[in-house]
Amino acid sequence: METLIGLLALLCALASAQTQIQNRRRSEECPVDLFFVLDTSESVALRQKPPEAMISSIKRFTNRFIDEMNDIRYKCDRYMKWNAGALHYSDDVIMVRELSDVKTQRQALKDDIDAINYIGKGTYTDCAIKEALGSLLRGGSYYHENKYIVVVTDGHPLTGYKEPCGGLQDATNEAKHHGVKIFSVAITPDQEDTRLLLIANNQNYRQNFSVAGGTTIETIIAMIKNETMDVCCSFDCTAPDGDRGGDGDIGAKGERGRPGMPGEKGDIGAPGNVGDPGPIGYSGMKGDRGGKGEKGLRGHKGYKGDKGQRGNDGTDGLKGEVGYPGLPGCKGSPGSDGLKGKPGPKGDPGPYGQKGDKGDPGRNGQNGRPGSYGPPGPKGKPGPPGANGDKGERGDDGPPGLDGPTGEGGEVGEKGEQGARGNRGPRGDPGDPGPRGEQGREGSAGPNGEPGDAGKEGPPGYRGDEGAPGQEGPKGPRGIKGAPGDRGPIGERGEDGNPGNGTIGCHGFQGYPGPRGDPGEPGGKGAPGSKGDDGDQGDSGDDNNQPGAPGPKGEKGHRGLDGKPGPPGPRGKPGIDECEILDIIKKLCSCGECKCKPLDLTFIVDSSESIGAANFALSKDFIIAVIDRLIKNQQVKFGKDSRLSVVQYSGENAQEEVRLVSNMGIVEFKAKVKDLRWMAEATFTGEALQYTLTNIISQMREENRVVIVLTDGRSNNDRDKTPLTVLCGQNIQVSGVGVKDYSGRQPNQEQIEEMICAGDPKPGFSFVVENFAGLLDDTFLQNLTSTICQDKKCPDYNCSFTFTQNTDILLMLDSSAKVGQKNFETSKTFAQMLAKRFLTAEKGSLTIRVGLGQYSDNARMEQGLTSNLTLLSHRIEEAAYQNDGTNLLEALDFAIKNLRGRGDASGSKRKLVLFSDGRSQKVTKSQLERHVLEMANAGVEVFVIAVGNQINVENVYTLVKKGRSDDSYDSRYLFRDVDYPSLLHGVYYQTVSRKVATL
Repeated sequence: METLIGLLALLCALASAQTQIQNRRRSEECPVDLFFVLDTSESVALRQKPPEAMISSIKRFTNRFIDEMNDIRYKCDRYMKWNAGALHYSDDVIMVRELSDVKTQRQALKDDIDAINYIGKGTYTDCAIKEALGSLLRGGSYYHENKYIVVVTDGHPLTGYKEPCGGLQDATNEAKHHGVKIFSVAITPDQEDTRLLLIANNQNYRQNFSVAGGTTIETIIAMIKNETMDVCCSFDCTAPDGDRGGDGDIGAKGERGRPGMPGEKGDIGAPGNVGDPGPIGYSGMKGDRGGKGEKGLRGHKGYKGDKGQRGNDGTDGLKGEVGYPGLPGCKGSPGSDGLKGKPGPKGDPGPYGQKGDKGDPGRNGQNGRPGSYGPPGPKGKPGPPGANGDKGERGDDGPPGLDGPTGEGGEVGEKGEQGARGNRGPRGDPGDPGPRGEQGREGSAGPNGEPGDAGKEGPPGYRGDEGAPGQEGPKGPRGIKGAPGDRGPIGERGEDGNPGNGTIGCHGFQGYPGPRGDPGEPGGKGAPGSKGDDGDQGDSGDDNNQPGAPGPKGEKGHRGLDGKPGPPGPRGKPGIDECEILDIIKKLCSCGECKCKPLDLTFIVDSSESIGAANFALSKDFIIAVIDRLIKNQQVKFGKDSRLSVVQYSGENAQEEVRLVSNMGIVEFKAKVKDLRWMAEATFTGEALQYTLTNIISQMREENRVVIVLTDGRSNNDRDKTPLTVLCGQNIQVSGVGVKDYSGRQPNQEQIEEMICAGDPKPGFSFVVENFAGLLDDTFLQNLTSTICQDKKCPDYNCSFTFTQNTDILLMLDSSAKVGQKNFETSKTFAQMLAKRFLTAEKGSLTIRVGLGQYSDNARMEQGLTSNLTLLSHRIEEAAYQNDGTNLLEALDFAIKNLRGRGDASGSKRKLVLFSDGRSQKVTKSQLERHVLEMANAGVEVFVIAVGNQINVENVYTLVKKGRSDDSYDSRYLFRDVDYPSLLHGVYYQTVSRKVATL
């Protein structure tokens, strides 16, 4: 019996211990909620063929993320517990799974994600974020700070797209208000980085995360762990729990929760049954005859009658008496003299005089010298006077004289007799109707119909804030103190751990005193004790004003030992060179950048019926976007040194123009473009080109003249007889932009090629866009504006350098996923600028060779070392973006293999220009230092170009240490910039090329 009782007591103790362990584990868990929002819209699905390929990569990324979501132990002995859910969206939001425990529902969540079928329509990211936010707030962790959303999208749609749930900014602001953090993960390439930054409600939650990135998942989980550590480890340090105290008082009522999302509108209830007809009323009795009514009010004045017939003429009145004659008027002033008459005709000439007799011949004299001219002979006698001329014409009459005074009026005649009375007019129109009679009695109401069915219940509202904690229960009795255990052996000193961030622990209890030791052996004679403390001050002596005698001067001390020489100071920063001075001048006065040459720009926009109203609106947005980019990126100053105009056209004689005149601002001009209305007529493109040539192009002043024709390329040539080549031979660069119409038909490529005048000395260019929304694509706008501004106006700066040795230079580009397609293209342009500087610099008889390589997961050579600039430039343009991971060690090994010596005694230099931010997969500091030392031993100098603010500074400094074991590095071999577009600004490329060539 006693044995049975002992077993039962043991089982009870084990059960109690198990319950305590379970309770302790539950209190040690710190839940973290994570919700996946997956974009399965058309812009994502159509990136690859078949459309399921890109969706499958998103699902694989999400499943890998779920596999990495394991419980994590904090230093405060608490554990992170994951709750996860998912949804996918397009123009509709489909819930994949609500929040569930990842540890127990991991496989079920992955199976639900594998079953996703893409929707492939519009992109309503704001609706999806708000749906995920509602799911997070309704359940999951009681820590509001431990809630996260991961949005996987390409960032589309473009700005201006309809967002039915309040817009992306509103959704992210609401999440931020509730303390929910949002990570944005890009679907590369061609992602919309601006929209991705807007989705992430903190800049740190973007960091170039991508589905293809190798470290995206690990980085996000590490960030969540670090952020939740303070929340999960912020409890007070207390002694072990005692027995459960009594229930505390009921806490104060919590604040009212946020109102729930409005429920869906209920169905219309069924109509009620028609009520039964009421009983037929009894016929009333005939009433008594009423009394005589009072006299009514006077009626309204009748309408005016028709005009009566003409009456008979009355008899003539008596003739009045003759009035008195008026007084004679004053004499008029004499008229002015008439105009002088024309001169008469010339008279006939008089008769010739008689001819004299011939004289006798004289003797021949000797030829004398020619004498001077004699005086003029006497004036001849005047001829007889001519006959008198005809009499001149009479002059014009003078102005008339003034009128005489008016005579007195005659007396008024007597009044004639009254005429006979006219006939009576026709009968007038009837008067207004009388007042309406009283309304009949209302019948009795029928019975009420049955109520309709109740509407669907709305979703529950957001979870309210936590109520105030209840009062602490009474403290339990203190347990029996256990006996101290045996002291274990002293272990070896462990490595110093990472600095912790926990709270200060409680003081441990004082240990028990150890047993008294054995008496020791008597010690030997001790050393002399130290000097005793100073004694107390004695009593003051008698007053004495005489100072005491000065004491003797002390002896000079011995010279101390020389100290050890200090370590060398860090290497100073190099002074600025000529190129950097030019760069400073450029930044201070904005005079160092190449700007677009002043131009006259005209848009000719198709407004015909085949375009459609929606597409015409996108055409106007396209015009404004091009203008804004030219002003911002190409620094075109419209209205000051460049002109701007827009012509829209449709059918015959249907053209409308908007010009930027001198007294109009660019904002007012864009408003006028927005106000253009769709014409919706035929398509007379040739006539529109002729209208533009006559009215606008003829007034252009600049040499750089550009016309952009936006059309679907289907001009009605049967009715429009004006040729499409009307702008050819006018020294105009014509751009034809062809777009599919609203029905999806391809533009007429032949008409577009005919417009751009390919045979001109300054030929045009053409683009074909799939749809009108593509006109607002960032890449297309960049290409178009760059083509418009081919003619640049650059400052004439010269920052030359000279090579002193044969040199081989390898340019190594980073083409990993964290760089992005657009930034990779920018780095290619920068590499081309460096290559041109290297191969066109002064070198005398030296040989300079430049090569191009790129690296991602693997490194490859695009062009070996060459002195042919044309070949190298062509290879740089053809370099393709790899869009994969980052293997920095592979890039260094590749450079050593391809920068070998020339095998002669020329003493050539070998240099590597490496594009890297120091971040790489599977790289340690020791591995990187070993590779850098190999580069230095091989005689290869490393120059690093680090771009952006996400830079691994330690690795970058290691790359430019040249294999030294100390912590110093040479800053002359490191070039840093804030972003990739800054590489192309000013003379930065001259600074880099000069240092690479001369160091």
